[in-house]
Amino acid sequence: MTLNRGDKRRGSTPFAAQQHLHRRSMPVDERDLRPLPPEELSGLVRCTSYSPGGQHRQSWASDSSDSVISSGSDSDASLYKVILLGEHGVGKTSLARIFGGVEDCADAEEAGNTYDRSIVVDGEEASLVVFDIWEQDDSQWLQNHCMKMGDAYIIVYSVTDKVSFEKASELRIQLRRARQTEDIPIILVGNKSDLVRSREVSVDEGRACAVVFDCKFIETSAALHHNVKDLFEGIVRQIRLRKDSKEDNARRMANAKRRESISKKAKRFLGRIVAKNNKKMAFKAKSKSCHDLSVL
Repeated sequence: MTLNRGDKRRGSTPFAAQQHLHRRSMPVDERDLRPLPPEELSGLVRCTSYSPGGQHRQSWASDSSDSVISSGSDSDASLYKVILLGEHGVGKTSLARIFGGVEDCADAEEAGNTYDRSIVVDGEEASLVVFDIWEQDDSQWLQNHCMKMGDAYIIVYSVTDKVSFEKASELRIQLRRARQTEDIPIILVGNKSDLVRSREVSVDEGRACAVVFDCKFIETSAALHHNVKDLFEGIVRQIRLRKDSKEDNARRMANAKRRESISKKAKRFLGRIVAKNNKKMAFKAKSKSCHDLSVL
């Protein structure tokens, strides 16, 4: 897998001088989907912060130690392959471009379909390679390979399109068949939550689907950048919960709770009380907290 180090496209998202975003141009072939050897990982140049502007856009820079280039110095950081799945038009590419920081570029259409960057989650750096290649062509081989190559999956549907929601359920079944013996992180994403009047899939339907198919759930709005940050940080947490030791994850959880605001602690406490006294809420509490991306 080779990343284009010479590509310098400028978008509306401000980055530190000389920072590089990594995007491949189509097509992606079999060699691109193979794991990177250690000697190639050490040479990658990655962006360690994300600083979008605008009313609805949250900054990731506050979660990063510095907005600097890291070349070789972060070779110990974990590199995870995340695959985007879903029907045409649900917003997969928009989510990927927000992650890559190129959604407003004049040449965004030529930005490629693979995005590599490092983000800091819970005080620790992780590197994601996000593949938006599910609809690259009609190759059955490519789609079958997508089902087998990911460290984690994001299945996207549009809350304004019931058919895309049904297709998301089918994709979850396909993943289960392809990775029967593996506990792969999967997040079901209802995108376009800002289109309230056009909604065809309720939040409860999305959550119930996630419970049935044993995965996580979140609604996003790529148009407003709503919950996009939480989505990609959540996928990192879900991977760590499965790959890292119990001690490492317990330490992260303890640190997160110490940083939690008083209002969030009160809300979590009240939520437990309500769940004990309400059967419907109790069911939601027993549904493995599908909306909480920080727990299994």
